[in-house]
Amino acid sequence: MDTERPGRQPRHGGAQNPPPDTPTPAPTRGRPRSEAAEQAIVEGVIALLEEGVPLAELSIERIARTAGVGKATIYRRWSGKEELFVDVLRSIEAPDPELPGTCLREDLVRLLDHLRRRGLDMRRSVLLHNVFAQMKTLPRLWDAYQEIVIEPRRRLMYDILRRGVADGELPAGTDIELAGDLLTGPMLLRSVMRTDGPLPDDLAARIVDLALAGLRPGPRD
Repeated sequence: MDTERPGRQPRHGGAQNPPPDTPTPAPTRGRPRSEAAEQAIVEGVIALLEEGVPLAELSIERIARTAGVGKATIYRRWSGKEELFVDVLRSIEAPDPELPGTCLREDLVRLLDHLRRRGLDMRRSVLLHNVFAQMKTLPRLWDAYQEIVIEPRRRLMYDILRRGVADGELPAGTDIELAGDLLTGPMLLRSVMRTDGPLPDDLAARIVDLALAGLRPGPRD
């Protein structure tokens, strides 16, 4: 049971206030997060999913019991199941790639190749495939995933393209949103929609080169 109470100060015998020139420790905010507890909770959700428990049937009580923690421990870290599930999905997926930011083409190839490898992971992972299939039937979870995972990736693509315009690698007035769709669309089609479509190692570079050839102005007759 928690014993901490806001404002409660430890007793120090008869000690008085420290001398005026004694440095004051920096205040701490809230309870420190336990990485071990968070990991146990995430692994508990994954274990239940691997057992075949549908997302819709996962309760906070069952997750807490599997992870060996109290429900309060979960609610201190996540506002509800949707937020927790998004973090679980993030833990299963590979982290977003580090981009050097020195060349438009290189950044785009790295970003698209991350999507290609994610597609390969989805095909190899029955867990990921099943979770994503279920998630689309849960609007609140799907919306949370879009906001927390998909939107940052989309903004990253737009930032790369805007930098390309600023550096003169793309023409001024380039439609950033449409250009992003031209680049990511073929990769998502191959990796998500066409689950039997080939995902060769050079696919990202080929998509980027074709898209950039169309976006950049060609020689005038």
